[in-house]
Amino acid sequence: MSSDAALLLEAADFAARKHREQRRKDPEETPYINHPIGVARILTHEAGVTDITVLQAALLHDTVEDTNTTLEEVEEHFGAEVRGIVDEVTDNKALPKLERKRLQVENASQSSRGAKLVKLADKLYNLRDLNRSTPKGWSEQRVQEYFEWAAQVVKGLQGTSPQMESALQKLFQERGLSL
Repeated sequence: MSSDAALLLEAADFAARKHREQRRKDPEETPYINHPIGVARILTHEAGVTDITVLQAALLHDTVEDTNTTLEEVEEHFGAEVRGIVDEVTDNKALPKLERKRLQVENASQSSRGAKLVKLADKLYNLRDLNRSTPKGWSEQRVQEYFEWAAQVVKGLQGTSPQMESALQKLFQERGLSL
């Protein structure tokens, strides 16, 4: 299995199996796998990313954080480079939520280029999703706070992808925010 298509399909299949029981928090309870596929699509279609390692990491970016997958398992199946990016974008769920969010802001600028690309696409997908449909139990204030926090993270990722940063800037401006 050496073709780029085969490598991407292997990552998509792995992620789909790991996230098979999960749903997004939107009212439609969208299958969770739509999210990592959407993140990878943003990278290819909007940012012009063709690096298979980055695209595999995009497909796998939530598997360690949100399933029983380990970083060792990611490395065994997809190699050390993919593991490295997935590791960089994975929050430590043992920490309180506010601390995890603080660390994302603090560590954004020190991330590798691959991790920055995945983080930008992830934020873009999530913010578009919030504009499309408010998650169950979220108030408008909570949505606005998410946008404010995301803007802080994106500030640390600037200079990585003009296309994604421009799209994010438009979303932030609609909310009265700027980078």
